[in-house]
Amino acid sequence: MLSGLDPSGGAGIQADIQAITALGAHPLPVLACLTVQDTRNVYGACAIEADLVRQQLDCLAQDTPFHAIKTGALGNAAIVETLLDFLADKPDIPLIVDPVIKAAGGGDLADQALIESMKQALFARADLITPNGIELALLGDSEQPDQAAANLLSGGCQAVLATGGHGQEEDITNTLYCEDQAPRAWQIPRRGGEYHGTGCTLAAAIAAGRAAGLSRETAIEQAQRFVSAAINQALAVGQGQPVPDRSVRIAP
Repeated sequence: MLSGLDPSGGAGIQADIQAITALGAHPLPVLACLTVQDTRNVYGACAIEADLVRQQLDCLAQDTPFHAIKTGALGNAAIVETLLDFLADKPDIPLIVDPVIKAAGGGDLADQALIESMKQALFARADLITPNGIELALLGDSEQPDQAAANLLSGGCQAVLATGGHGQEEDITNTLYCEDQAPRAWQIPRRGGEYHGTGCTLAAAIAAGRAAGLSRETAIEQAQRFVSAAINQALAVGQGQPVPDRSVRIAP
């Protein structure tokens, strides 16, 4: 996975490592950016040099097979270009993109150049993107989820999983949109308020399922069960949002 470092341990690449390990896969963590962050918000971020990211990817690829790649906070547009160049001769590797733009507390994790790079190039390569409600509206240029998803699909996305963790409804509803088929929705009971790192956890868990050879929908279903179980045992780490306990194990 290619993501950012969260010093609080609640989101970012730590969430990816824990979720992927819990689901029986081995993570290969490559940092895209460093953040100043706690369980309440993001206060600053600095991208890793794109050439260093490429060196890490090339080094790993010469040693071990990649069965899926998950991205989170990517730092800047240069890292998107680096990743796409790396993947140019690897069309069979599923790419799961969590299009991280803002922290739950409102802190920025992407500038306009990075957002445009994701929309214009990265999304078309992705097997699935997993925007939350705020990200979906911004990226899809509409406050209406169905229209925003349709705009993203017409722009080249293969599939959009619109996640509902930031809503207020009794259940969390995650909706999968794909070209030429009706949307499919899943519901998970909402446990209290919001949790730090659930979006990272969900996308990483989907990537673990895809790496294991599961279909897109089966990987989504497994990931949702995992996130629900992790939230049920959430940890009070700091003064902000609780952190899902990603040490949980679920039945296959």
